[in-house]
Amino acid sequence: MNKLFTKKSLSNILFILVLGLMLYPPTREWGMRQIAFSPSVKSIDDTEVISSYNWQLKGLNSPNIDFSEFENEVVFVNFWATWCPPCRAELPMIQELYNDYKDKIKFVFVTNEDWNTVNTFFKEKGYNLPVYNSLSLPPEILTRSNSIPATYLIDKNGHILISKTGAADWNSNKVRKLLDELSSK
Repeated sequence: MNKLFTKKSLSNILFILVLGLMLYPPTREWGMRQIAFSPSVKSIDDTEVISSYNWQLKGLNSPNIDFSEFENEVVFVNFWATWCPPCRAELPMIQELYNDYKDKIKFVFVTNEDWNTVNTFFKEKGYNLPVYNSLSLPPEILTRSNSIPATYLIDKNGHILISKTGAADWNSNKVRKLLDELSSK
């Protein structure tokens, strides 16, 4: 029987389409967002503590900071890049979180890219997160991962309650509840 499309040829076409969509960056980022889970929160007994806040950061769209200014504050630190698909996948969720919590906790987004690259990306996506370049080495405890995105949520006592490498749903109810608790103490 000579059909134009056999079951095998249709399945091959479908496979190629799905593969093509997964390789297309916007579709890949969307897919990563769909499977991103809320990050795990460590109990205080299982956390590591930042021993030194000695870290100088150059603000790309905000003033330069000495990370020690954030000692005794709740801090959300994210290492990322515009070219990183998992970073790009989680940024819409982080932007929503930032919009609601920027006056309650400190946000630090660290990249090694220049402001022109970041600014072009932010304008395209509508982001306004505070972005920095490191002028000195970050605290050692924040450099154990060579992968990005790498995100840390630090409480007022320096405990790292969340340490997550890879994309996560940062706008989840679990994260929001934790931030509400931490910012009210």
